[in-house]
Amino acid sequence: MKIVYFTHSLKSCWNHGNAHFLRGVLRELGLRGHDVLALEPEGNWSLANLLGDHGPEGLSGFTASYPELQSRSFAPADQLEMLVDGADLVIVHEWNEPSLVAALGQLRKNGGRFTLLFHDTHHRAVSDPAAIRTFDLSGYDGVLAFGETLAEVYHKWGWQGRVWVWHEAADVRHFKPPAEEGSRQGLVWIGNWGDGERTGELESLLFEPAAEAGLSLDIYGVRYPEAARTTLSRYNAVYHGWAPNAEAPAIFARHLATVHVPRRFYTTMLPGIPTIRVFEALACGIPLVCAPWTDSEHLFRPGQDYLTAATTAEMTQQLHHLENDPSLRRALVASGLETILARHTCGHRADELLAIHAGLAGRPIERSVA
Repeated sequence: MKIVYFTHSLKSCWNHGNAHFLRGVLRELGLRGHDVLALEPEGNWSLANLLGDHGPEGLSGFTASYPELQSRSFAPADQLEMLVDGADLVIVHEWNEPSLVAALGQLRKNGGRFTLLFHDTHHRAVSDPAAIRTFDLSGYDGVLAFGETLAEVYHKWGWQGRVWVWHEAADVRHFKPPAEEGSRQGLVWIGNWGDGERTGELESLLFEPAAEAGLSLDIYGVRYPEAARTTLSRYNAVYHGWAPNAEAPAIFARHLATVHVPRRFYTTMLPGIPTIRVFEALACGIPLVCAPWTDSEHLFRPGQDYLTAATTAEMTQQLHHLENDPSLRRALVASGLETILARHTCGHRADELLAIHAGLAGRPIERSVA
């Protein structure tokens, strides 16, 4: 079938984590014989920043790693009817303009013969619900939410029976352990600084424990202000700037371990939703220590797939254990990879999406929910 996905960007992963999962799941669908097309707004913010910082060379990681994927830019003046012509399934990510979301819903209500789904992978439904409520979803067949707690928000908004939990997952065609093990040293953290919502956690659960454990720390990401870089220097952490997500497996392969420090909204208002980095790290076979988050959906096996630490002292102790116990590192790697391959690959998510579509295909919209 033909699948059209309206994303913020497929080409750019500059401060755009959804691109990680989207690339993997669209490639999986394409390799199964589906006609897959990603559409991204012309001059989108993520791509503009990537090109501004790194020029066209910044796209080389994506083009080299995902040659099968198609991504086309569209302008506001383009006719939506032509963009979705022949589509069986249309998915719209929440990082799109409300006007586009509404126009696609109107096409569906006017007789569009495609299934239309809204895909939410952000905390705005709880951190800024007014922003999400500006989207007119009355023409949509359903919502894909990337965690149970987010799905519950849509249930309360009247979407019972038409919202599905669709977790992110690892693209194991690309994110996998190295073919040959080489030297591993120190810690690595791949993540953006963001808007200061986890500054304290990063200092107490990453920078300080790494320094106390005597482990080198490499940092990759964007939007690190001057104050953040000063903090990194104080802990002798090395800041490398942006790295294409396609390079993450090679970066992980050079390091002893990594740490997951979730954004605050995913430990308080939307507990149970990990970042994409948890899936990718475990798929790459690097030992992982998680700062506090509640795996309320039992996605993983805490203490077996990864270690946990709630304080600076606990994190320092776990890092000492990892540095000094090769058998512990091997056990974590084997267990984490087992869980990913059994439950959390882009192949699993492709299966889930196709099952959702099969259940909805041909079903009329039952009611309007704004």
